[in-house]
Amino acid sequence: MRASIEEYRAVEAAAMKFVKSVAEGDSRYARELFVDEAVLFGYLDGKLEHGSIEQFYRNVDSVGAGDDFRARIDVVDVEETLAVVRVLEERWGGRIDFTDYLLMMKMDGEWRCVAKAYNQNSDTVE
Repeated sequence: MRASIEEYRAVEAAAMKFVKSVAEGDSRYARELFVDEAVLFGYLDGKLEHGSIEQFYRNVDSVGAGDDFRARIDVVDVEETLAVVRVLEERWGGRIDFTDYLLMMKMDGEWRCVAKAYNQNSDTVE
C-alpha cells in the first residue's frame, strides 16, 4: 500500500534536519535525526569512511558548507515503517558534490535515520 502524501511530507521534514546541519555546519539537527547506532559508508576524497555516524558529525562540525552550498531532497520511497531518501548536495565546503542515501525507519511514530551511504562526485575528488 502506498503511503499518504502526509507521510512523504513527514519523511521530507525529517530529512531537512540532515540538510540543515550540513548547511549550517552544526551537527545538532542531524543528531535529532540519526539513531545512536546509525552507520555511515562512503568515499571522501577517495578514502573510505565507514562505521559510526559520529564521523559524519565531525565532518559537518569542522567544515562549513559555504555560501554556494545547495541541496535537494528526493523522497524515493515510503513504506509503513521504512523510507529511502536521496539528498543531492552541491558545493559542500565550496567544492564537493555528494549524493547521499538515507535509510529511515519509523520508530515510536517518528522518522529516524539508521544508515547513510554516499557518493562523492568524481570530478570533485582531490
